Amino acid sequence: MDQRTDLAGHTFPHILSKPRVGILYQYFYPDDVVSARHFTDLAEGLRDRGCDVEVWTSNRACRDESVCYRRNEVWRGIRIHRIWKPRFKSGSSIGRAVSIAWMIAAWTVTLWRQHNRPDVVIVGTDPPLSFLTALTVRLVWPAARFAHWCFDVYPEAAVADGMLSPNSPIERFLKRLVRHAYGNISLIADVGECMRKRLDAYGHRASSATMVPWALVEPENPGTADPAIRSKLFGDAALGLLYSGNFGRAHSHEAFFELARSLKSDNIAFAFGIRGNRTSLVRQSLRPDDANIRIIDFASEAELEARLSAADIHLVSLRPEWNGLVVPSKFFGSLAAGRPVIFAGPGDSDIARWIRGHQVGWVLNGDSSEAIAEELRALAVSRDGLKAMQIRCHRIYQKHFARKVVLDRWDEALRSLIRPRISPLLS
Repeated sequence: MDQRTDLAGHTFPHILSKPRVGILYQYFYPDDVVSARHFTDLAEGLRDRGCDVEVWTSNRACRDESVCYRRNEVWRGIRIHRIWKPRFKSGSSIGRAVSIAWMIAAWTVTLWRQHNRPDVVIVGTDPPLSFLTALTVRLVWPAARFAHWCFDVYPEAAVADGMLSPNSPIERFLKRLVRHAYGNISLIADVGECMRKRLDAYGHRASSATMVPWALVEPENPGTADPAIRSKLFGDAALGLLYSGNFGRAHSHEAFFELARSLKSDNIAFAFGIRGNRTSLVRQSLRPDDANIRIIDFASEAELEARLSAADIHLVSLRPEWNGLVVPSKFFGSLAAGRPVIFAGPGDSDIARWIRGHQVGWVLNGDSSEAIAEELRALAVSRDGLKAMQIRCHRIYQKHFARKVVLDRWDEALRSLIRPRISPLLS
């Protein structure tokens, strides 16, 4: 905001033509971790929609903290400031706690010192509890407007992960702190209705919006399988099912293995291209007679589109205790590639509701397993039926979940936060 003078000599504030948006997230370009890619896309999308975007992030890479990036740069018109962070011991609870405190403190001091402050600041959930920055910043800058893009709900996710005991003194303290922080946030963007219910339980009065994490790769049409890649994944199987992406504590594989074993004699193959802290568990679950189940290498982003297109159907999972705390982003990548989804997870979850509402796959459980197996056998011999499902999935993604669709929602939501500040000037 600068100052203008009218004909009578009165000064008044003038809103710059470009809304100023600040972004706080621990990882950003050039880091390739999925959430960093989403925040990078968000920054570029807001820039393309006429915003002046500035980012404050960490100087260390996500997967290898020995790698450090330039402290300051302008990249594609976006100003990036990377905060120096000590290298904490990997997997250490104390290290994680200190890292959280470090980033919140650094962001707080940085925004306190800013002369040309953003009109609105977007903060994510990496590190966990990052949104507490809204609480600390407003101690000195009461007019600050914060938007929180919630990928994971804390401290509940820490309880589901086994890091905190339910109803422990620490959990109760954190929940009180979180409730207070939400009272200082103007917009809370969830990634689904179940998460919104979890967040609304805190009694906040912020505006709400659903902003799903779009697919990193968005083909213009449903992908066509590369024969060589398909053969590598599924051999000569008539139907190939793929689990591709991170496999952590929120995910499960048991229902898929049971389904695969029931289809062993039907020329239907399952492949798992995964990484994460539960990958070894999947490998250990393989039996010598699991001839139609393969564990394959994780695909790089450059390989991702071809990998996703090589499968006929994709697999997505969510453990019940994580319902409403996270939404697996691989669901959106599957639809973007034009592939229906078999989801092993809670029947009342957002993914289950999207699958039923948009008719883009199946919800796998003990009651539905046999019926799904029969449908898969039918699709293995009916390419026309499978092709129709794939076209529908791609169309549904483009209409409801595509990057452009979500970025347009972000732009509208952020401008509505800023607009009340300028409306008195226009009256």
